[in-house]
Amino acid sequence: MKISPQKISSIVISNAVQISSDAIQLALEHNIDVVMLDQYGDPYARVWFPRIGSTVLIRRRQLEMIDDALGLDFIKRWVCLKIMNQYRFLKTLASKRDWVSEEKREKIELLRNYAVSIFRSEGHIDELSGVFMGLEGSASRVYFGLLAEFIPDTYKFKGRSSRPAKDVFNAFLNYAYGILYSKTERALIIAGLDPYIGILHSDNYNKKSFVFDFIEAYRILADEPVFYFFSRHKCKPEYYDEIHKGITLNAEGKKVFAPYILEYLDQKIRYRNKNRKRIDMIQTDAHAFANFIIGKKDSYFEQSVARKFENFINIDKKLEEE
Repeated sequence: MKISPQKISSIVISNAVQISSDAIQLALEHNIDVVMLDQYGDPYARVWFPRIGSTVLIRRRQLEMIDDALGLDFIKRWVCLKIMNQYRFLKTLASKRDWVSEEKREKIELLRNYAVSIFRSEGHIDELSGVFMGLEGSASRVYFGLLAEFIPDTYKFKGRSSRPAKDVFNAFLNYAYGILYSKTERALIIAGLDPYIGILHSDNYNKKSFVFDFIEAYRILADEPVFYFFSRHKCKPEYYDEIHKGITLNAEGKKVFAPYILEYLDQKIRYRNKNRKRIDMIQTDAHAFANFIIGKKDSYFEQSVARKFENFINIDKKLEEE
């Protein structure tokens, strides 16, 4: 089967395969990166095209954002956007299940409370980073605790776990996150942003801190398809293996799940006034953010997302006005 390079954005290798140097050269000539994933779905190596297309100004502004109000505002909005996505997903799931108790519905509302606390925080990023991570961590525990109650009993789990996953659900989720990490890193570099200059996450040596910052708003792109993979009983015991202190996808599981998650990411949605693949949200947002920090764009938020965000954060204010 032959596929046009124009239809490919990346080549993901997660099993033992052979690829020719001619294929790699053709990929690089068409700005297609070749990514190698480990058994957990995390990228451990990649072959990049030589033309990155960044500007010194963008990276300089990234460094300045570590200590200015713009960086603090971005982190507050980006973490809150992640929590908003979690909140909206749980609300959707709860609305389709008449057995969901009032207590569980009240727990869902806790997510919004955590987001509002983050958004209203004032101070310096160094002082608030621990607070943000604590509140975000509390929101995640509530989120995954509720999510675990919505999937079939066979696959219920106790919170997030990684490297290795302690349960099957987290094994698949870690693999999906690995794909998103790769896509996010690529989007940042193409947009001229430095994946190593983080704002909330520390910029330790050899750690792609800004990838961890930027991916937060898109984790829902993994959460939703993984959840539906389990809730629709698509997971089978032959897709995963038990390893020391955990669970991991095996070759058969990756063969089935990789096309499933990639098909979901390739579905078209309306975004920034165009029909785009879901995964292209990351690239368009990365370009918008890069242009925003150098003054070429008024906002990095897509309009419909901005409206949802304002409604999410300002619900208390609206109630007071009424």
